[in-house]
Amino acid sequence: MLPGRNVPDAIRRGLGLAARGAGDWCDLYRATSAEMPLAIGNRAMRLPAAFVAVSNPQAAVSYGAAVWQGIFDAGYARPGDYLVGNDGVFFIASMPRLGPVLCVKANRTVTLERPNPPSLAGLTRYGGVQQAQTTALMTAWPASVLARQRDGGRGALPGDAPGVTGGAGGWEVLMPGTPGVLLRPGDLVRDDLGRTAVLSGTELTALGWRLFARQAGS
Repeated sequence: MLPGRNVPDAIRRGLGLAARGAGDWCDLYRATSAEMPLAIGNRAMRLPAAFVAVSNPQAAVSYGAAVWQGIFDAGYARPGDYLVGNDGVFFIASMPRLGPVLCVKANRTVTLERPNPPSLAGLTRYGGVQQAQTTALMTAWPASVLARQRDGGRGALPGDAPGVTGGAGGWEVLMPGTPGVLLRPGDLVRDDLGRTAVLSGTELTALGWRLFARQAGS
């Protein structure tokens, strides 16, 4: 019988063997700063990996499901790493010692910015937020960006983009945490489609950032 301390390594090696038979080769990226985690200089290694539904590995992942189970040898990986392969882009959210590795599939690339406070306030000054008056917090991070079903139970405001009842244009954004970066409500999020939204809620969990954003139509 294996000593208890060796069981997690044995499980990971077994998953690695399964990935060699059922998965595809992926590039593993590890961010070294808050900018462009998929830059070529952040590529750490290649490994075979497969991704399946968490509830049933033989079933298809349903609509609106961002979390997948990763099958690969996680001995050299850690939460927050990205895996890029034929199945898309995933980041590792959780690596329990004896449980499955949880990964989040990224469908968009986002940049987080913080509006700078206006230098002056008065009737003759423009008081809105301009892109040139923001500070970049996290640049070009793959993330899961999915539509939200509701936004705090409020009704749609006249300036909201159409689409989602009770909080039109709402997003839920999942992405890795980054040391030294603390996101807060009021920060801006932009995606690779050119859409911009304002963070209405931020939650740093054991799996990474869970952000709630409200897209404005004006």
